[in-house]
Amino acid sequence: MQRLNFQQNPYIAIWETTRACDLACLHCRAEAIQWRHPLELTTRESFQLIDQISQCGNPLFVLTGGDPMKRTDLFELIPYAVQKGLRVAMTPSGTPLMTRPVVTHLKQAGLSRLAVSLDGATAEIHDRFRQVSGSYSWTMNCIDYAHEVNLPVQINTTVSRHNLGDLQAIADLLITKTITLWSVFFLVPTGRGRAEDEVSADDYEHVFQFLVDLYLKAPFDIKTTAAPHYRRVLLQRLKEMPAHLRPQKLLQAGPIGRAAGINEGRGFLFVSHTGDIYPSGFLPISAGNVRKDSLIDIYRDSPLFQDLRDTSKLKGKCGDCEFKEICSGSRARAYAMTGDYLAEEPLCGYIPRKTQIRAAGPAAGHS
Repeated sequence: MQRLNFQQNPYIAIWETTRACDLACLHCRAEAIQWRHPLELTTRESFQLIDQISQCGNPLFVLTGGDPMKRTDLFELIPYAVQKGLRVAMTPSGTPLMTRPVVTHLKQAGLSRLAVSLDGATAEIHDRFRQVSGSYSWTMNCIDYAHEVNLPVQINTTVSRHNLGDLQAIADLLITKTITLWSVFFLVPTGRGRAEDEVSADDYEHVFQFLVDLYLKAPFDIKTTAAPHYRRVLLQRLKEMPAHLRPQKLLQAGPIGRAAGINEGRGFLFVSHTGDIYPSGFLPISAGNVRKDSLIDIYRDSPLFQDLRDTSKLKGKCGDCEFKEICSGSRARAYAMTGDYLAEEPLCGYIPRKTQIRAAGPAAGHS
């Protein structure tokens, strides 16, 4: 499959519409609070941002937060973006703001997908994670409301020590729902996310194998966020199979097909609530601000974004890795845990062949 060229245009552009939110999630990278920031992009500036995004090669445009529902101009912004030819998705919080009429209005406004967070198969686990009682119930209602108006639903789940043992139960629950995608996030210790809530590199590998097994039989797609090494496992599993037995679904997997290689600053950009331009919401190094800079120029030409797209600059075993063109490790996690966004992925258990040969010494290289 011909891969997309991420040097010129992003595949996905995410806008943090606000940091206001009525939840207090344990992992929140935005450290969201209840009130809107006085320096948020205004409605006029938001229209201008949408104009810029529409000139970035028609990326998927995702409204996130905080909680986008805390913006009073949301139902002006979505139709405007749709008019500009953008596919618009939104990640609201599981709160009472997501009523049946609101979901219907979102569908009518042109929203193409609703991405809802679910971090436990039970109210006890999910609500503890979100730190607000009732969030699980509001989330399940939101999913049902979306089904009623045929609005496609994506489920986002963040893997941490709080729900590692609950992933099978979450998967079983999702199979009973009509969803298009399970986006499995892996914790990055930034914002309210804590390093002690991370799972181990071995846990990552076990979850990846679980996700591949599920992907082959589930009625929905699966992708990971902040864990690009899942693509390596997908490709390894594919190569292990005789050619005539390779499932078509695996051959068409976006993570190892056209969308392979998406990572912070590589097919991906993030604009904060105050207009700062980042490679990712999990990698808090700003390359500019949309109030004064061209979004597409920052994406194409800023040293930060160019560094992140240059796999020859990767350090440690990520630099050695034969899978680096489709993976390259989480640059956000490398930065959060080492202070260097080009350092090797801290939670990858795979040892590249070059690294093994180097560790074995000169004699092994001649054997």
